Amino acid sequence: MKRIFTSICFLLLFQLITGQIVINELDSDTDGVDDMEFVELKSDAPNFSLDGYVVVFFNGSDSGGNSSYLAIDLDGYVTDVNGLLLIGSTTVSPFPQLIIAANRIQNGADAVAVYQADATDFPEGTLATHTNLIDALMYDTSDADDLDLMALLGETVQINENENGNKDTESIQLNNDEITYTVTTPTPRQLNDGSGVVLNGITISVAQTQYNEGDVFDITFTSETNVTEDLGLTFSLNNGGFNTADFTGSTSVTIPNGSNTISTTITLVDDTDDEGDEVLEITLAALPASYIALNNDIEIRVVDNDFVVATWGIPTSPTFGSVTSTQPSGYYNSLDGLADINLRQALQDIIADPNTVRAQTYSDIIDILKEADQNPANSNQVWLVYTEEGRAKLDFQTTSNSDGKWNREHTFPRSLGGYNSIDLDDIADGINNYWITEADSLRHANSDAHGLRAADGPENSSRGNQHYGQYNGPSGNSGSFKGDVARSVLYLEIRYNGLEVVNGFPGITGQLGDLATLLDWHRNDPPDDFEMNRNNIIYTWQFNRNPFIDQPDLVEYIWGTKVGDTWFQSLGIDEENTLDVQVYPNPTSNTIYFKGLLNDAIVEVFSVDGRQLSTNRISSNTSLDLNISKGVYLIKVTLRNRTSVLKIIVK
Repeated sequence: MKRIFTSICFLLLFQLITGQIVINELDSDTDGVDDMEFVELKSDAPNFSLDGYVVVFFNGSDSGGNSSYLAIDLDGYVTDVNGLLLIGSTTVSPFPQLIIAANRIQNGADAVAVYQADATDFPEGTLATHTNLIDALMYDTSDADDLDLMALLGETVQINENENGNKDTESIQLNNDEITYTVTTPTPRQLNDGSGVVLNGITISVAQTQYNEGDVFDITFTSETNVTEDLGLTFSLNNGGFNTADFTGSTSVTIPNGSNTISTTITLVDDTDDEGDEVLEITLAALPASYIALNNDIEIRVVDNDFVVATWGIPTSPTFGSVTSTQPSGYYNSLDGLADINLRQALQDIIADPNTVRAQTYSDIIDILKEADQNPANSNQVWLVYTEEGRAKLDFQTTSNSDGKWNREHTFPRSLGGYNSIDLDDIADGINNYWITEADSLRHANSDAHGLRAADGPENSSRGNQHYGQYNGPSGNSGSFKGDVARSVLYLEIRYNGLEVVNGFPGITGQLGDLATLLDWHRNDPPDDFEMNRNNIIYTWQFNRNPFIDQPDLVEYIWGTKVGDTWFQSLGIDEENTLDVQVYPNPTSNTIYFKGLLNDAIVEVFSVDGRQLSTNRISSNTSLDLNISKGVYLIKVTLRNRTSVLKIIVK
């Protein structure tokens, strides 16, 4: 009998303990990019330990299958003096006690639940369950009721956050009966009925969100009402590589009794090291119980003025010949003497060799692009492919808001190619971790750096999955990207079985157009130093190269005017008889000059398809007026028994 009585007492105690936590408020859909979503928990008692609890979000969509997509362990967290714990991103105000990424909470029909369990009990894709459930809220934004998810959680009501037609500016709030809900203006970190302890809010403010090394700025702390005794505040600026060596100034301040504001001055150290642009983070330490941070973790960009400028030009002002190919000796020798389909196959055997070539993850691509697409004019930026501009490497897009951000652009769109990411693509595991890959590994086209470029976020969206020729880049741009993307997608056709570049604008998976447009782009925008440097860097990661950058004439032998002709990469010119001569400026408006000629020479001008346009005899180190239209040409310079063939652009 005593054992039965003890069991009953334990059951009642368990119910009492587990009944103390409820979901007090949910805002699943906010205006704009959904970066101010939050969920708020409430305990019956203030300062209640949440050890042993977990918050789980379930996806009620057809693809979600009523399964978990996010589990947040609450171990170590305590509710505040009003019994509240706010969970949200750093953009939520007041500042949440528990931070999650912006735009992480999905719209309905979904559910959020509290369990007495651990986050490890709910790996992504775990079916909703009633076991160990403490509280649950079914919600939607004008969606049909998800009866299956409701049944799994034992719920009978699904609350519409949009019932007043204002889902972007309203939240779902639990009434005092802890049964019914009201949809109204959000009240994070406040009891829904307006009762409880009124907390004095502290706001951090800075005049700008970006400063240069050497700049001086103030950080101001302001309380909503005057403090009734001196309030000491401490904060940190450390974040990643930014630390106390990068600034001077006090990180402790005191708002004096009877006042509501105090400022401190910070000086950014102007050193001589190129550390790259950094982000300092103003993080306010824990406040007394009667105060609340209205914002925190304020990020300020610190622009490093010690960036490196490359010796070669940006794509809109290209240079040629400063960067040489790092291809191994004999890399393309197996192509010599081949033509047509045999040439194609031999080329694929090189760039898709499973014994050599490596595939990286889609997350690794971010690091690869920061290096391969680095802006030659500023090492702290990437060069954006279509908009033809530099952008800070720090501005990689991490949320749904792409304004002012850069992201990864597939030159051969995924939807057209038929390849997508897998879970392991979310892990950036570095250069020494890779997949074995081959010509049939089409999925690896998703993360092939030769087929990806850094691009402005909105412009990437504008391109979408349009074929080239349908998409020609932003109006008014110089088109410096055109040859680059042409060689990129032509590489992909050879590299992967299942991809093809064709004429027109096909609607067949695996095909991309327009071939005629891309051949024209290739001919009129030859590989420059930027593209060669890019090829060299990607080679260090993937152990393969884009051959149409190293050997651009190969394009003509596979798709262009020399299909069926036999390829010889040396073109019959003995290296010992090669003439060391330079032609400048390149590009030119018409007149070119020669450097390295000590005697008279013969200069022949050819179109890229091999037609001879003129023959000229010039004196040593003199000039030549070309009198030809805009385009790409070959200049053959012959002095006695030595010859040099150079490519030049007339603009």
